Order: sequence, then structure tokens, then C-alpha cells
Amino acid sequence: MDGSITRRIVAALVAGLLLAGGAAGAVAAQDEPPSAVSAVPVPPGRIEAAIGQLDGLAARFLEETGVPGMAIAVVHDDRVVYAKGFGVRRLGDPTPVDPDTVFQLASVSKSVGASVVARAVGERVASWDDPIVRYLPWFRLKSRSTTRQVTIADMYSHRSGLPDHAGDDLEPLGWSRREILRRLRYEPLSPFRAAYAYTNYGLTAAGIAVAEAARTPWAELSERLIYRPLGMRSTSSRFADYVKAPNRAYPHVRRDGRWVVNDQPLNPDRESPAGGVSSSVRDLAQWVRMMLNDGVYEGRRIIAPEALAAMVTPHAVATPPATLAARPGLYGLGLFVGTDASGRVYLSHSGSFEEGAATQVSMVPSARLGIVVLTNGEPLGVPEALAQTFLDLALVGHETADWWGILKPAFEAAYESPSPLAGRPRPERPRPARPARAYLGRYHSPYLGGARVVRRDGRLALVAGPARKVYPLEHWSGDTFTTGTGRLFGAVTFAGRGRDGRATAVTVESLNGSGLGTYRRRG
Repeated sequence: MDGSITRRIVAALVAGLLLAGGAAGAVAAQDEPPSAVSAVPVPPGRIEAAIGQLDGLAARFLEETGVPGMAIAVVHDDRVVYAKGFGVRRLGDPTPVDPDTVFQLASVSKSVGASVVARAVGERVASWDDPIVRYLPWFRLKSRSTTRQVTIADMYSHRSGLPDHAGDDLEPLGWSRREILRRLRYEPLSPFRAAYAYTNYGLTAAGIAVAEAARTPWAELSERLIYRPLGMRSTSSRFADYVKAPNRAYPHVRRDGRWVVNDQPLNPDRESPAGGVSSSVRDLAQWVRMMLNDGVYEGRRIIAPEALAAMVTPHAVATPPATLAARPGLYGLGLFVGTDASGRVYLSHSGSFEEGAATQVSMVPSARLGIVVLTNGEPLGVPEALAQTFLDLALVGHETADWWGILKPAFEAAYESPSPLAGRPRPERPRPARPARAYLGRYHSPYLGGARVVRRDGRLALVAGPARKVYPLEHWSGDTFTTGTGRLFGAVTFAGRGRDGRATAVTVESLNGSGLGTYRRRG
């Protein structure tokens, strides 16, 4: 399956659905400040009873969805109290998933990576408030003033003014990380720090800036500052390490209603701070222990309190409240931060690759409770629904909502094409296209780069970027063609008429999310 513009489906979706109505917490100790106190008690044995239901929950979700494999870990009171695998690592191979099976984390990498930055901040390698250009002097955005001011914290809280998922559409075209970050200068900007818009490459710029400050590649910095101190031996921020891991979960996608192995997993190295971590639930449980213990692991301080406090402080409104009575979804630095139905702080992040990974980490610090759910199937809402159901059972005693019933249709809707042509029948009497020679030739976009319209397999195709990505064109009507399937279905529209009758521009709808999807003729 082709990863494209909004491949990381669940970012704002989960913030709105989960953070605004999450699980309730435990009653705080009497000496805690009022802001940390919950009025909802958790009687002895309730958390243990909820843990006892996890086997059944996992079996239920795997059976209902067909997701091939899953691993779950639970941390409570600074101990790993549950760690199990379910299903298989790869369809057609009976080898089971276990707690040490390595999965791609997708956007849960943002939270893990933010802890890398937090430790670097605590060691005075950099500051959350340092401008990106201090360490990446070549980095530019459309506005000079925003370029000068945008900080590491701005990018980690998605409040730079860049549009949603800026730069993601350049990845399947084959551009390098440096070139994608360089081309962000063409993206239109909203007012600086005025709104939240989830950006993988904006956050990546911040992570790479910290790596430059440390004079250490990002993957090595992550290993040195977090993975090695926490004993996370199966964790890496390099795609090559995931691929060669002997106990790894293979990604799976649905084709015509059937689950199949995807032998071409997404390589997220270009955006490693945003999506490049691979790990097991046993390893991630150690990271959750450290987070829930205020940055301390096995008696050793890993992250300075001030740096961690900044990470879990809300910096942006990810999902405004839908009504006066609703809670907003808030975002800290690399993770969602909210209050649940009992007034407890709730920290979480989801991750998803359409190419076959879906993940969730959720923590309720006042209850000293956290859960990690990793799966090797395309995102359907399974990790999010399971984690939220568990927290309800553990901290309330019953499900506060039908989380699967809420999340399943929301995720299904995310797979639908936003194109106005989607779902419409092809015209029975389409207007004729111009002769093929009117469309053939070279085109160029400052943002997208070069493209060619060629004849391929008896029809027209647009070939774009260094990867020579092919967009087969099927005539719709007049100068409008279509390409892609499912959510990637969209129009490819030619415009203009030169002296020779040839089109002078072509717009690819699936690359036009920010209005930058038009190529101009060059030959």
C-alpha cells in the first residue's frame, strides 16, 4: 500500500475521541495538591481484575478484526505486571508474537523521541526554546520572522504554522530528508503559534536540530540517552535494525477483504524522530516505568524534572471542545496531554502506518499505571480501543463508552478518498480528451520537483520525483483524468493551452493538500 499525504491517520482523531473522554483515575493522597486529586476511588483489586481480562480482550479484538499479531504490556507501581504476545508475527508462519517481538512504533516514536530531547535539554545540550536555525542554519520557512523564531518546542507541539502533515507528500516521490526539510519553505503558513497542525517533518526538523547540537546522529543519540540507560536492547531508531531483527513482526494490510503480508514495510528513516522507532513491549514497558516515575529509572535520574515537566505541559489545543461541556484534546511536546473523566492527567500517543502497523501507549501518572499495545496490521483503531477499554476497567470498573464502536467507523472513514470525484460514477458521455501529444512532456514544481507525462502500457502516466513514482492516468472527462485507489484516489487535471495546443500545467489532487500540487510545463 502506498504511503502518502496523511499516512499517519490517527493523530488528531485519537486526541478528540480519547483524551476528551478518557478513563477515570484513583483518589489521590491527602497531602497532594488539589490539582492532582481525583474524586473517583479505585478499590483494592480493581486494577488486578482488569489485568485479568486482557487475555480475553486481546483474543476478542484479534478474532473480530483478523489483525495477525499483537503484544501488550502493563506497568503499575513501577513494575511490569503484564507482558504477553498474541497471534503470529507473519501470516503463513506459525511463529507466535511474544513480549520481545519487535514492532514498528510509527508515531509513538514522537513520544519516545521527545524523551530523548528532554534528556538532552536536561544535560544542557540544547533548550526547548532554542530556535531551529541555531543548529540548522539552512532551514527556512515561508516567513522570515517565523524562521527566526520557531523553536524546538514549537515543532514538538505542532504549532509552527506549517499545514497539517506538511512535507509528507514529498516522501513517496523519493526526496531525501534534507531536501524535504528544505522544501518546507514553500508551504503556506498559518499565524505563528496560533493553531495546532500535526507535522511529521516539522517535528523531525526539531529532533535533527538537537542531534546537530549534540554532534551525534539522531539514532545514536537516542540509543545513548534513552535506550541504553533503560536496557532497551531491542529498540532502535534505524530501519535496518528493525529489518534484521530475528524476532520481528511483519506488517500486514488488507487486500480485497483479506489480510496479506506487506513485504515492503515503510522505511521511516527520513523522519526518524517522528516515526522511526522499532521496539518490543518489554522494552517500551521500561520507558513507561521511567516516565511514570518522573524521569527516574531503577533509582537513577534519566531526565531532569524541569525538562520532563515541559514535555508533559499542554502547549497546543489539538482538538477544541465541541460543546461548552466537553474537554479539549491538548498536546504537549511529542505526546497528547489531557484530563480524563475523573480529572486525572492522561498522557498518550497513537501510531499508524498504512503499510501495516498500529500502536498505542497510554499513561495515567496519578494511578502509576500505563499500557502499551502494539499490532502488526494496518490501523483500524484496535490498539486505541483496547487500551482505553482496559483503563476504564482498571480505574472505573466498567467501560465508560463503546470505544470500539466509536473508533471503528472513525478509522474506516479515514480510508475514504476526500476527492469530490470519489464515489461518483464515471461519465457515460465524457467530453473527449485532447490528443495524447497535448499532455506528453516534462513539467516542474519548485515544491514537488520534476515530473513527466509519458505513454506507459498503452495509456498515459505521470512519472514524478527522484523515485520515478508512477501515477497511471485514466480518462474521466475533458482534461481531467484520475489516478489511485481508495483514499489515494484523486483527479489529475491538465490546464492551459500553449501556441502548439499543449497543456501548460497539471495538478495532482493527491499532492495538492497545501495547494502546491501543480506542475508547470518545461518541455
